[in-house]
Amino acid sequence: MEMASFGKILIVLGLGLVLFGALFVLGDRIPFLGNLPGDISFERGGTRVYIPIATSILLSIFLTVVLNVVFGLFGRR
Repeated sequence: MEMASFGKILIVLGLGLVLFGALFVLGDRIPFLGNLPGDISFERGGTRVYIPIATSILLSIFLTVVLNVVFGLFGRR
């Protein structure tokens, strides 16, 4: 592996970590994230169960688009 391609991989991984960290920091400020129709939440006794199906699908679509753009910029497909 050439050093230039290794450097590009490190840049992409670093940007991915920054975006992932920003999602954790700003996640509470996004009003609809986690409260979409299709997210299942119920409570029995002292146990609460939350299954974010719709949020997971939305994040999957978003990440697919972002990764396709990033890989397209680096010429990989």
